[in-house]
Amino acid sequence: MTRLAPVDLTELRDQIAGALAAEEPVELVAGGSKRGLGRPVQAAHILDLARLSGIRDYQPSELVLTAGAGTPLGEIERALEEAGQMLAFEPPDWRALLGSGEQDGAGPTLGGVLACNLSGPRRVKAGAARDHFLGFRAVSGRGEIFKAGGKVIKNVTGYDLPKLMAGSYGTLAALEEVTLKVLPRPETVATLLFTKVEPVAAGHLMGAALGSPHEVSGAAYLPAGAAMPFALPGDGTVALRLEGPAPSVEFRCDSLTREHGTSGAAEIVTGSEAKEFWRAIGEAAPLAGLAGRVVWRISVAPARGPELGQAISRVLDAVWFLDWGGGLLWLAVPDATDAGAEAIRTAIRGPEGRDTGHATLVKGSPALRGSIAVFEPQAAPLAALSRRVKDAFDPAHILNPGRMVEGS
Repeated sequence: MTRLAPVDLTELRDQIAGALAAEEPVELVAGGSKRGLGRPVQAAHILDLARLSGIRDYQPSELVLTAGAGTPLGEIERALEEAGQMLAFEPPDWRALLGSGEQDGAGPTLGGVLACNLSGPRRVKAGAARDHFLGFRAVSGRGEIFKAGGKVIKNVTGYDLPKLMAGSYGTLAALEEVTLKVLPRPETVATLLFTKVEPVAAGHLMGAALGSPHEVSGAAYLPAGAAMPFALPGDGTVALRLEGPAPSVEFRCDSLTREHGTSGAAEIVTGSEAKEFWRAIGEAAPLAGLAGRVVWRISVAPARGPELGQAISRVLDAVWFLDWGGGLLWLAVPDATDAGAEAIRTAIRGPEGRDTGHATLVKGSPALRGSIAVFEPQAAPLAALSRRVKDAFDPAHILNPGRMVEGS
């Protein structure tokens, strides 16, 4: 397998055009931290985007940053830290979870995070990665350079192609440059922990807190037995994050404690420990060290999260926890037969058979990922639309072929 490593936009176009002419598919990589996501890619070449790197335009006063798609996420975060700013969608680093073996490398890249639309715990307040993606420059599977969006926050011209690229997993175009919105870093971060909370009560507590005027920026639930990098104060823990000026955070913590004091014992965690807690939640640390298991990431209506975790645990040997106020269920099950795919998707549909959520296999062997639907199967009309979009951007299917759907 040949490794292609373009140094600029023109070279990227020429290499994709060459692959198109030769009818030889390419696998897009940069930091390599997410190669284990999606279905295995069968390609003749690796298109390494790591050299398309570096911050190209950053105006802290404008809250906008432009960088090469291959720029390491760590470099972006250091620059933002110096300016007192952040990526509000809190992109996670899943190297420990996926066991990528590249934890000493460059790690996740900005373009990779946006292409996979990866968002952390703050998504419940700040939105997903795609909501901060303002513009890009890229090369399509036709070997054509194109751009969309812009470098200002208020930009409503044309189709919102950044949202289409977010979550496309490199199957539509190779990103060369991206522009995104950044936000000020909060002055104070505190985490309010309610302990000894049962799953159903946890769902009610998180829903009430997120629906309150207290501006909760993270809501997670760790059932009894869930492991974290540090000890939790009790079995069954609801964690609520509050951010902002110190007096405001203190007032809101006190208000939530008074309003939900009957839900369980409350404890406040601040400083580096509070930040580490949410980093661990975003990285799915409770499931990262479990041998012999695959990991699923399930999106449902927040009110269903606790009930679904319990329901799946009754039919599978499952370890689970909740993020996004119950809207994101992380689940680890034994790596056997179909890794629980049928049971999990049946539980999501419920007794009425409705499509009320979707399950994505995040961690699994290449053989498993090649044999089952990694992403939630689409209804026929939606699948047909997805094929038309793919054909429009990459008619020969040379970019990450099969990454999301077999044969495309």
